[in-house]
Amino acid sequence: MTKDIEQLQDAIKNFCLDRDWDQFHNPKDLAIGLSTESNELLDIFRFRSEDQMKLMMKDEHKREHISEELGDIFFFLLRFAQMNGFDLEQCLTDKLEKNNQKYPAEQVKGKNLKYTEY
Repeated sequence: MTKDIEQLQDAIKNFCLDRDWDQFHNPKDLAIGLSTESNELLDIFRFRSEDQMKLMMKDEHKREHISEELGDIFFFLLRFAQMNGFDLEQCLTDKLEKNNQKYPAEQVKGKNLKYTEY
């Protein structure tokens, strides 16, 4: 990957300005778009076994479909942050630090538990 987040956000901003879409990109609508696209990705894998998912990940056409959904999710995530003044790098850094406190490696290693369950 060669483009940074700001370059991608600039590309999205220009794409949306060319189409006069700012009017449709309030926080609620962008969150709905993010959720909708995430659910479309989920739908690809829902009701699939582990073996079926492994096969899907090797199939060129399925990977293209997954890639398109990931692109849509990334679009809405970047656009939400851009339109509402969030620094995604800082958001992730802050969240990793909080999760490091909530999920100490020595207590949760190899476990898939919520922090209230251990």
